[in-house]
Amino acid sequence: MFHRFLNSFVHGFPWIVATCSLIAVIHPPVFTWFTGIYIPVGLAVIMLGMGLSLTSQDFADVKQRPLAIAAGFALQYTIMPVSGYLLAEIFNLSPALSAGLILVACCPGGTASNVIAYLARADLALSVSMTSISTMAAVLATPFITSLAIGNRVEVDTLSLVRDTFLVVLLPVTAGFTLRKLMPGFTRKILPVAPAAAVLAITLIVASILGASKSSFGAAPYKLGLSVILLHVLGFVLGYFASRLLGQTIKASRTVSIEVGMQNSGLGVVLARGNFTDPITALPSAISSIVHSLIGSAVAAYWSRKPSQDEGAG
Repeated sequence: MFHRFLNSFVHGFPWIVATCSLIAVIHPPVFTWFTGIYIPVGLAVIMLGMGLSLTSQDFADVKQRPLAIAAGFALQYTIMPVSGYLLAEIFNLSPALSAGLILVACCPGGTASNVIAYLARADLALSVSMTSISTMAAVLATPFITSLAIGNRVEVDTLSLVRDTFLVVLLPVTAGFTLRKLMPGFTRKILPVAPAAAVLAITLIVASILGASKSSFGAAPYKLGLSVILLHVLGFVLGYFASRLLGQTIKASRTVSIEVGMQNSGLGVVLARGNFTDPITALPSAISSIVHSLIGSAVAAYWSRKPSQDEGAG
């Protein structure tokens, strides 16, 4: 019964985060208490859960399918950063919002993409492997690509971004993976709770940022909202078709589409809050979490009803 509840909670992630975000905008105090140290700790819980879910086989899969992994990795760190940069220019966003949009575009795939890949009947093993590789690479890729794309819009401390990414990504993921290796029995007991804990943590992070940023919504809300929506739409669409052009199967291309289109928005929030002086820099990441979850859910609903011709080939 409890496990069924946890599964329902995880699968309801898009609607949970959207509902709580709406509540946060209407009455911020419900969620704005979740601030300060709670936010990086919340992200660490998410990353620890990812580490607990990883096995040696996930990394062995990388060796067995190097082209699919490489295609997804390359598209993750090209399509999204370029799209983020261009959309910030097209919509003429303020320097802080431009930096925030570019930052979330340069983040790796998030754990929510694995849930969406499962619901979409995509290649779950490939999804987990891609999320793992892009997350590990994020320690260097996210800070340096972000700094390059932001340019002189705002001052960026690249080394500080590297340090913070290391602390909130690599450290807890490694800790979770190590814990699973050393204490498999204990890990089996807590693993079913990890996805639900991740959903709760990202919901609290996003709702808190949106509630705290309510007074900033008057600053071009439509331009910001549309730019975030287009960012993720481009990620899903270009991720799929670029992967097909690179010779990947339909099933693998659907997986790449999901991985490219869904970012680790929680990481974007933490990095924005810790490395930029203007608090609204975190706003694009908070909105991104809602947008990519809803788009991902719609994509999953559609693809789950349309099995690919290469369903067994993956």
